[in-house]
Amino acid sequence: MILELDCGNSLIKWRIITQAGALAEGGLANSEEKLLGDLAALVNNQPQACRLVSVRSAEETDRLVSLLKARFGLSSVCAQPARELAGVRNGYEDYTRLGLDRWLAVVGAYQSAQKACLVIDVGTAITADFIAPDGQHLGGFICPGMPLMRDQLRTHTRKIRYGDESVVASLYGQSPGRSTIEAVERGCMLMLRGFIRGQLEIAHEYWRDDFETFLTGGDAGLVCEQIPGARLVPDLVFAGLALACPILR
Repeated sequence: MILELDCGNSLIKWRIITQAGALAEGGLANSEEKLLGDLAALVNNQPQACRLVSVRSAEETDRLVSLLKARFGLSSVCAQPARELAGVRNGYEDYTRLGLDRWLAVVGAYQSAQKACLVIDVGTAITADFIAPDGQHLGGFICPGMPLMRDQLRTHTRKIRYGDESVVASLYGQSPGRSTIEAVERGCMLMLRGFIRGQLEIAHEYWRDDFETFLTGGDAGLVCEQIPGARLVPDLVFAGLALACPILR
């Protein structure tokens, strides 16, 4: 069994897969201790190796690697920046500055499609990346996601105050909001959809209709209906991680 970790800024996504790649277990942890507790509770699927991608500081990542070694005897292989991987050439002027999660999602998408790709990750931040038919990463765009947009309004506007538990009921609907929460949530959704439309327009300018669109990230479900034919791939980063850190036994 192999433990795979995607260590984001706030959450750690984890899964246990077989050597053949079949999913055995998985979940989300909001802290290192929660992750370690989840792993300790596994009965039938204890991992023998670990690979991970982290956008956290080197100190935080090293601490997690040490904890995994101390508690479970796991040796971890960590994804590293690369100029080229699995036929994809990094498009950043300084390739080390491209977020590793973005890079692995780009690699995973191109490896699957083998053609021009638009990769949209809808999470705390929203990223869009463009990959040419020959595997050249052309760069991308970053903007705030739904959590950041609403948090900035609630933080910097005195009279906008509401809890996250009220969000879902107010999010959907095309009509102007008739309460502050409806106005904020629907306004943020319009901005999100406008960003998505902009990325599709750019992709069409590059490749007409001859490209594949991939959607990933925790909020990808909010926009999947807006892009008919898009591939919704929640574990796209893990697809790239397997290519960056092969574990052979």
